[in-house]
Formats: sequence, structure tokens, C-alpha cells
Amino acid sequence: MNNAVTGFSKLSKEEKINWIAYEYFSTPTEAIALLKNYWNSDEKTQQLHDEFIENTITNFYIPLGIAPNFLINGKYSTIPMAIEESSVVAAASKTAKFWSTRGGFKATVINTEKIGQVHFIYNGDVSKLNLFFAQTKAVFFTETESITKNMQKRGGGILDIALNDKTDLLPNYFQLHATFDTKDSMGANFINSCLEQFAKTLKEEASLYELFSETEKDIHVVMSILSNYVPNCTVRAEVSCPVEELKEKHIQNPQEFAEKFVQAVQIAEVEPYRAVTHNKGIMNGIDAVVLATGNDFRAVEAGIHAYASRNGKYSSLSHAKIENGIFTFWLEIPLALGTIGGLTTLHPLVKFSLEMLKKPSAKELMQIVAVAGLAQNFAALRSLTTTGIQEGHMKMHLNNIINQFEATHKERVLIRQHFKHNMVSHSAVVDYIENLRK
Repeated sequence: MNNAVTGFSKLSKEEKINWIAYEYFSTPTEAIALLKNYWNSDEKTQQLHDEFIENTITNFYIPLGIAPNFLINGKYSTIPMAIEESSVVAAASKTAKFWSTRGGFKATVINTEKIGQVHFIYNGDVSKLNLFFAQTKAVFFTETESITKNMQKRGGGILDIALNDKTDLLPNYFQLHATFDTKDSMGANFINSCLEQFAKTLKEEASLYELFSETEKDIHVVMSILSNYVPNCTVRAEVSCPVEELKEKHIQNPQEFAEKFVQAVQIAEVEPYRAVTHNKGIMNGIDAVVLATGNDFRAVEAGIHAYASRNGKYSSLSHAKIENGIFTFWLEIPLALGTIGGLTTLHPLVKFSLEMLKKPSAKELMQIVAVAGLAQNFAALRSLTTTGIQEGHMKMHLNNIINQFEATHKERVLIRQHFKHNMVSHSAVVDYIENLRK
């Protein structure tokens, strides 16, 4: 195709699929059959999925796994994880079992403050703007009462509004910087609705303010939007035990293991190249639970990585120490999550996941997600500082290689038997399959 398509959004689902198949595929009937093979057989369920986004043509499957035995603050949880990467769920499960006999995970919500901003341009006397804001601040609250009344009934709402002078960064640039508590909802729509009303009130009140000149009255609102950076919406997760209790099959010398583990974390604290991969492992656990519970993993990712750079250099999200014979491993991260609204009340598997977690509050979900990230990080560092990361990962990856070559049942049995005692690599598996088939 060498021309733009017009009116695509107005086509029916079938018409869109036919257009895609015949424009881009050499075997269009096979392409159509593949797409339809991933449709849900229940029409109502499929329609629900069709309407989540625009121009839906099929469903894209990601496995939903579970990691049991997570002892968090004295209670056991089985954690849902939606992820396509081999070994993540297995690693989380193994870590959960390891720490369940060593006191389990401790998790604490530190704060739940969320942020939104009205970005505007003001050309005039800054002292007059400060006086205007001081005299008008209460109006921003009263003008949003119709938006906030239901949130206030649940104990949330607007916490504060501040005027920020950002003219050192851009000429005439100012902000209304607002903080919110959105209780069990993630709160994006609530926050954005409040901000848009703030912007309207700002312009209206400025146009009537007698101390402003005509130029000063002409405030230009650039945009009103929540921030996914929430450094005051944070949760801490940690594990600790006497060093000698770390001993297990692959940790024969627990003191040596603990010291090497702490060194590995310290490297991630000072070396950004290592920190990125280190934190990616943490996000394997976090994103999987965030996705399974219907939350916005892109927003979570952006906010957490910004937090990892808050001191001017990208660094490890987790930390470890040995003090008075006690090994402690912890992380502290920002998490803006919700357990009501959005997909949490629509997607059947999201509802399933939340029910499996015993219908947690937003604070409880923050704790669960943080623990999943810490568990994933512990599993990775334990492997890296003992047997190496590839041994366990490649054994889990073996299934993917077997499926890639469409191995028969008999071949699968022989392949698994062989690689119980031999190192797994892509080339080794390919060679073994080729030799079998000769």
C-alpha cells in the first residue's frame, strides 16, 4: 500500500480485518483465521474487550500466572502475575517460599499523596500574582466542590494548592501545583477534572482582579494534567533475618553470600549501567502484578524510574545491609494504584485477580506490588551471586525453544531428559533436536 487510508475508524471490525489481511499479507485467509482464532467464544466477553481500545481486531494473549506462599505482614497471599517472560513467576514463587520460613515480608505505606499541575504563562509583576493567589486560593476549592464531594465522602479530595514560580526555567512560566488523596481509586480522571476547573477559575478570577493590568489579566493556560511522578505516594517493602539463617542448598556459606549480595546492591547504587538492569528485574515483578490488577504499568514505570534518578543520577531502587549480624534487604518506591474504577470493574481477569488477593484496598495493593518487586530482585541477585543467572533462566526458556521447533511428544520427553543434566543454550537445544531428527 502506498496511499493513506481514509475513514478507517468508521469501518466495521470485519471490514478492518479484511482490509489489513488483503493489504499486507500474501495469504490473507490465513491471516484472518489467525486473528479470529484469538477471539473469545463468548460474544459478550469479546465485545467488552473490543471496546477497551480503538480499532480492535483481536486479543493479544499474555499468560496470567500465580506465585503462592507470599507471607506479607503475617498473612499469606497468592499473587497474580501477567507477564510473558520465562522464569519470572518461578523466581517470585521460590523467593516467597524462601522468606516464608524466615519471617516473611514486611510492607509499609509511607504516604499516598498524588500530584497534578496547571501550567500557565503570566507576563507581569510576580508580587501581584502572589497576592492574587493568596486572596483567590479558597475559590479553587469552592469551585471544585461538585467534583470533589463524592471523593470527600470516602475521606479523600484536594489536599493543597500551591503557586510555583518556574521563571528560572522558562520565561513567565508558573504552575498551580496541587496535591490529592484519591483513596482506593488511581484518581487520574478525578485529578484531571479538578485541574481543568482550576484552570477555568484561574482565568476567570484573573480577568476580574483589579490590581492586574490588562496584560497581567491575560493569563495563558498551556495545559492542565496530573503527574505520574508521585514521590510522596510511596511504599516500603523489606525482608530481614540473622545472617546464619540464609543458609540453604545453594548458600552453604551464608556470611559470604550476604556480603557478596550487599556488594552487588552497592554496585547497582553507584553504576547506572548495572542499575538499569537491576531495576528492570524489580519491574518484572511490579509490572506483572500491576498489569494483572488492571492498573497502568506505563505510568508506574515512568514514575519509578524518575524516582530512581531523584538525586541526579540513576541508581538502584533496592538496598541491603548487614548490621549486628542481621541481613536486611529493602526497597522504597512510589506507586499510584487503584482498586476501584477503570479496568478493575470491567476486565473479568482483573476482577478475578483482585478477588484472589481478597479485594485489597489501594494501600494493600501498594504493599503487595512492592513485595513482588523486592522478591524478584532477591531472586535475581541470589542467582547472580551464586549459580549465575543463565542456568535457571535457560531451563525455563527450554519450553520456548521446544515450541519454536514444534517438537513431538516423544521429542519433548527426550529433550527434557537430556537437559536435566546438560547446560541449556539455544544452540545446544537446536543441535540436539537436529540430531534426534537425523
